[in-house]
Amino acid sequence: MIRPAELTSERIASMVDRLSEDQSVRRALPVWGRVHVDRRLPFIVVYRRPADHPDAGTDRIVTGVASYLLASGEASRRDGLRDLLRALAGVMRERFGSFLIIEVWSEESGTPDQPGYRLVRRRGDGLDDTAEEVVSALSESRIMGRPPVIVNETARKVAPEGARMLFDSRELASMGTELLGIAVNPVWRTHAHGETYPVLLRQLGRRFTTALDRGAYRFTLGHTTARPGHYHVLGRRTVLKAVWEIDAELAAIGESFDPLLLVTPVNGEQAWTAFRRSRFQRAPRFRYRPLPVDPARLKHRLWGVRTERVEDPTLMYVFRDMQRHLDRQLTLLNDRNRPEFLLTGLQLYGGVEPGLLAVAEHLLDMLPVRKGGRRGARIGAHEFARLATAEIEGYREQAPGFGHLPEVRDDIYAGLMVSNGHVLVGSGASIPAARADALIQHEIGTHVVTYHNGRSQPFRLLAVGLPGYDELQEGLAVLAEYLVGGLDAERMRVLAARVVAVHMLVEGAEFVETFRFLTSRGFTQHAAFTITTRVYRGGGLTKDAMYLRGLAGILDYVAEGCDFSRLFIGKFGVKHIPVIDELLLRQVLSLPVVVPRYLERPDARRRLDGLERGMSVIDLVRRGAAK
Repeated sequence: MIRPAELTSERIASMVDRLSEDQSVRRALPVWGRVHVDRRLPFIVVYRRPADHPDAGTDRIVTGVASYLLASGEASRRDGLRDLLRALAGVMRERFGSFLIIEVWSEESGTPDQPGYRLVRRRGDGLDDTAEEVVSALSESRIMGRPPVIVNETARKVAPEGARMLFDSRELASMGTELLGIAVNPVWRTHAHGETYPVLLRQLGRRFTTALDRGAYRFTLGHTTARPGHYHVLGRRTVLKAVWEIDAELAAIGESFDPLLLVTPVNGEQAWTAFRRSRFQRAPRFRYRPLPVDPARLKHRLWGVRTERVEDPTLMYVFRDMQRHLDRQLTLLNDRNRPEFLLTGLQLYGGVEPGLLAVAEHLLDMLPVRKGGRRGARIGAHEFARLATAEIEGYREQAPGFGHLPEVRDDIYAGLMVSNGHVLVGSGASIPAARADALIQHEIGTHVVTYHNGRSQPFRLLAVGLPGYDELQEGLAVLAEYLVGGLDAERMRVLAARVVAVHMLVEGAEFVETFRFLTSRGFTQHAAFTITTRVYRGGGLTKDAMYLRGLAGILDYVAEGCDFSRLFIGKFGVKHIPVIDELLLRQVLSLPVVVPRYLERPDARRRLDGLERGMSVIDLVRRGAAK
């Protein structure tokens, strides 16, 4: 960004012209600072950097909003700053009828680690509603576990100590503008030396941005002609180049390896044969694919991604979260077949909480054991691949380029999996014909649909998968089986058994012990081996408890009346639902390109409507959904 020598009237006019056409403005200012205005908005947040002392970090807490101005506090620059603000106010007043300037500065008060804010405004300015909303938002933002001390006062001067007001009352009235000041205790740095605590600064900045947006929203509703439906509507829409670069880099790292594929045994059938020959006395030895990446080198690349360049606090949160997630996945690969593998997996996928274990055990107790396993016709790998191909081609009629045609492979054990949008079918798969449709909706109607939608979003990470996406994905996938009438009793018993097997793993049970437990609960030897293999692969993978947990979570979500289709925007976790909703309101993300085709079926819609009245996992069984 080229920094101009002076803020001339011509430069100001060019900014006004862009904003008059509702285009974004991002310009460097003389000496220091910049102006960033996403579009025509009825507010701007201003920070003047003191000329006589350092003020580390304060500029970072205001750059998360959609309209801000950072400028030098030198007295010689005041007139140019006032000219710019007056011009911006003119454009916005013409569009909205009124305009708000929020000036922010740091002010050491109280103890160094006590978060505190002082709101300052002119007497009789009519900003009671705006100030009250800011106070309410700030009071909800605990920092370091401590509630903030907030002072809301009126004064003749609304400006940092030692600085003149940007505009006096007469000037503000002539501009159709209001002025609100917010002094912040800089708990993000040491008072003695001014050294910053970067994590604390990010935390405070994110929460402060929310307070600013909420205040701007209240002002907009009460003082302008605009009627936004939510404060997020006033948030940032313009995405800077640095964001796209970081998203692309993190996505490239995430796409360079598939943790699930790399901890899936390639010798599953041979291991089963050897286990059977040992009369089920010796745990099998599994072999895995060679790692296509060096975890250490990839971690170095991962943590070299400079996420601190991101101004948007919501996207900063997502990127930082993704870095930690990818780091743990790489640690998981590095720990494959080592004792540490289980501990790393617990960090990624969690364990089994008592409530989930109780549900799983209840399901095993209440569901009947079908002697000899499932009866009826079965189909092989190639026939299933043919059915899956037909389903993908059906999607391609509404979304050209959807998915990849299924692959039948010798190195896939235990049936099916989806890897980066590819449906992989084990060559030895033998699938009950009655279950084929349910499995297609599980794999294609969920995993491939969300992958395709994720790739259609501006952020590639929504196709790779945000942290915690597995649980939401598997919950959606199992729910798809129910909605098409394919979640039978045997399938529910398998999901419950996976939870119990994960619990036994975490409690220290060996492979053979878990296998014997499952056979004692009515599972065939081969079914028990498959379940145990999935749980003990790599050194102990707790992911399989997510299917039942995810199903329970989805049932709660639907019962709350939330928008079901939004869950297919891409691959993300439950904790990211508010983030997705925010980015939709800000028009950074768009609604799904495709939704599952099974939702066109009357019986599926009827079952989904029934879930809105509230239903637990046990209810699914009791009401005859699992037969």
